[in-house]
Amino acid sequence: MPELLVEFLSEEIPARMQARAADDLAQLVGAALKQADMPFGGVRTLVTPRRLALVVEGIPTVQPDRRIERKGPRTGAPQQAIDGFLGANNLTLEQCEVRGDKKGDHYVAIIEERGKPAAELLSGIVAEAARGLGWPKSMRWGSTGFRWVRPLHSVLAVFDGKPLDGVLDTGGGEIRFGDTTRGHRFLAPGEVRVANAADYQARLRAAYVRADAADRRSGIADDLTLAAAQHDLVVRDDAGLLDEVTGLVEWPVVLVGTIDEAFMSLPREVLTTSMRNHQKYFALETANGEFAPKFAFVANMLAEDGGAAIIAGNERVLRARLSDARYFWDLDRAVPLESRVPALDGIVFHARLGSLGERVARMQTLAAELSEAIPGCDRDKARSAALLAKADLVSGMVGEFPELQGLMGRYYALGEGESAEVADAIAAHYSPQGPNDACPKAPVSVAVALADKLDTLAGFWAIDEKPTGSKDPYALRRAALGVIRLILENDLRLPLRPTLRMAAALYQGVGVADTENLLGFFVDRLKVHLREDAVPHHHIQAIFALAEEDDLVLIVARVRALGGFLATDDGSNLLTAYRRAANIVRAEERNDPAGFSGPDYDPALAAQDESGSEAAVWTVLSEIEAGIAVVLGAERFGDAMALLARMRGPVDRFFETVTVNTDDAGLRRNRLCLLSRIQQVMNHVADFSEIEG
Repeated sequence: MPELLVEFLSEEIPARMQARAADDLAQLVGAALKQADMPFGGVRTLVTPRRLALVVEGIPTVQPDRRIERKGPRTGAPQQAIDGFLGANNLTLEQCEVRGDKKGDHYVAIIEERGKPAAELLSGIVAEAARGLGWPKSMRWGSTGFRWVRPLHSVLAVFDGKPLDGVLDTGGGEIRFGDTTRGHRFLAPGEVRVANAADYQARLRAAYVRADAADRRSGIADDLTLAAAQHDLVVRDDAGLLDEVTGLVEWPVVLVGTIDEAFMSLPREVLTTSMRNHQKYFALETANGEFAPKFAFVANMLAEDGGAAIIAGNERVLRARLSDARYFWDLDRAVPLESRVPALDGIVFHARLGSLGERVARMQTLAAELSEAIPGCDRDKARSAALLAKADLVSGMVGEFPELQGLMGRYYALGEGESAEVADAIAAHYSPQGPNDACPKAPVSVAVALADKLDTLAGFWAIDEKPTGSKDPYALRRAALGVIRLILENDLRLPLRPTLRMAAALYQGVGVADTENLLGFFVDRLKVHLREDAVPHHHIQAIFALAEEDDLVLIVARVRALGGFLATDDGSNLLTAYRRAANIVRAEERNDPAGFSGPDYDPALAAQDESGSEAAVWTVLSEIEAGIAVVLGAERFGDAMALLARMRGPVDRFFETVTVNTDDAGLRRNRLCLLSRIQQVMNHVADFSEIEG
């Protein structure tokens, strides 16, 4: 069947916007085709820095006939309303049907609409998609009112081998649809006429444009590997940079340059950051992982000299960049790191939370106190690391390369003779910054990282600047997840309530943080953290519902034990019995406000149950309650679940043989107290009323 090919040719589209724009274009066109009842097959996109293209396969040449039904006013409605409905649909009353529903009879317009030629519909769909495409940033040019990411030059729109008869009115001039595009800006700038998608890609490739981003990316990766191998080197893995460079070139050509030996004494991070962030260069390494005095880059040009002039130009630019870096490196090392700390008093952390200097003082106190709960953590080293953690923010190197904060502090601290523990903590205290970021393991690093994040959370809670559903400008969710990972991955027995209160108390005169609300925020973040392990959120809630439980390590251990128990037949059936007991007691409590307390149960009355089921339940409950306190105290949560499993048989038999709501009021009340006792015993392990499903 015929295919639709669309291309928007413009000035350079920022690399970070290309993939999203391609997806949005596919969704807009696909939705419009469905709205028009036009069947279609596969949809794929092609994107380069200068062009956004779409291919839709399997579109028929004629739109299928459609039967459209439109509900009108009630049959008894005012004549003016009926006339308006008929006029809007260009019908007479005889052409309408009368149908009834729960609101009464009403008119229904039946419109038989013959299908239009697909080319006619597609012209409008393409134009509407162009106007509806949303860009993170867009612009107008000349006198036009039309907005696009960059000035738009042409629209190629071909269906069934022929150009669509359409136009895009940009307000300042019309861009008529055609069947031509242009090749590489410098290598083949002339017009290229195409008939279909295969022809489009083949002719563009001949014009030095690789239109398929995936093909371009894999080609760059292969060429980088080959170019590095020619120097007995390997490319340092950097998927993000590879994605970005793919969006910067249409005809990638990989070249290799040399780093002056004079700069190789700079820290590796300085070299890679300067090359990567400013110049989009790839770092090269030896086979054993050592940094090599070479770099690879991707040009968008074929040169007659094999790229010699391009390489020389890039080496010259990098030389200037690294000269600046070496200047800052030498200048910063002349000033002791600790002497930079007073300068932090002049930097505002937040208008309502004071300066960075005040923040560092709080972090020192927090890190020292937290060290008591971190095995192997030296209190004095934790204080020293917290004092120096932010000092590199006022260094020249971090001013030039903000990405290196923490890392440069580590280098400066080591150069001044600080211990490796303190220096590593300076570098690691921002971590973890995301799910893929490594979590600090060294005790001093853990203490300072926790202090940094807890201080942030307590402060913003004190001034009521909490995240909303769509906004989190201070990355508080990330901070809370960082605290959770630091605690869990280091198996820290750190109760959250007193820890949060301690952090909040350090903000004198700012406000009082609602630490219970902040604890609830941690509960929500823990649910997110455990979601990838397929842990249901209500299992976490069932454990947190236990009054004072705030030890994350214990909570997660109990949650996992609970999940394992509920996955068994014993656990599933016992949960059903729990709910049945809870429902019966809840229903009866409406008639008896005094309620039914488990301790009020009288075992002597169990003799009236000839089956012995009631006595068996009471016996097993008593045995479990005696043992469960012991195993929970020893943190043997699996054993606690095994104890609960013993209830299943007696409880099942009780419900099979015993009538709870008997006519004997005293006996009925006693049995309701027994059901209440079942809930109380089970709730020693978790609040089973929170379990869903």
